[in-house]
Amino acid sequence: MNILLILKILCALATIAVGLISFLRPRSIKGFTGLEAPGPRGIAEVRAVLGGLFIGLGLAPFLLPVPAVYQALGIAYLAIAVARTVSLFLDRSFERSNIISLVIEILFGFIFIL
Repeated sequence: MNILLILKILCALATIAVGLISFLRPRSIKGFTGLEAPGPRGIAEVRAVLGGLFIGLGLAPFLLPVPAVYQALGIAYLAIAVARTVSLFLDRSFERSNIISLVIEILFGFIFIL
């Protein structure tokens, strides 16, 4: 097993972990993301999109262990990074957590694509 594959596996596991935290403790994400879900509908959205989607994305390379799945996951992370970059400038949202997220998304994106 080479170092790049190990990094891809670690990134996939981190993606699952973020999804699990969002799914199991949807209110806990407010401290980092700034998102608040005051009612059942908002909590359901956090569980579904930030929870279920990220769990599924992280599991995908383990369920379908082919390079194209890792690459698709990389494209997804880079698309998130592009959207976040646009938001940084349009919304003037240069908070530390946003910059950290952007760096992680770019890093994960390139690791998955390589």
